[in-house]
Amino acid sequence: MALEVYLIFNGNCREAVEFYAKVFDTEKPNIMTFGEAHSDNSDFKLPEEAKNLIMHANINVRGSRLMFSDNFPGTPYTVGNNITVALIDDDLDYMKRAFEMLQEGGKVEMELQETFWSKAYGSIID
Repeated sequence: MALEVYLIFNGNCREAVEFYAKVFDTEKPNIMTFGEAHSDNSDFKLPEEAKNLIMHANINVRGSRLMFSDNFPGTPYTVGNNITVALIDDDLDYMKRAFEMLQEGGKVEMELQETFWSKAYGSIID
């Protein structure tokens, strides 16, 4: 299990992750845009302004993974609220239990569900 920090940017994620990779002398960052991740076959039409924004990027800094993303267009962006903690674990029951507990007093933005990148992904503001 790992807790990983997501740093959220407002359109300048690529610049930031490349800067941090240089500062921390890491290998080239893994970067995926919303456009690369989106299937044109889905019912959801990706806004043009989102296609080149970063959906996910990461670098490894001396054994710790930092993850990065651009804020999705139309989603409120507030400096100070642009950090996300991601719980990564192979135990699906553990993930479900943690999600249920975090819901209490929190606001579910996305129910825990299977996605193309994870068997269990959800989002809560607590």
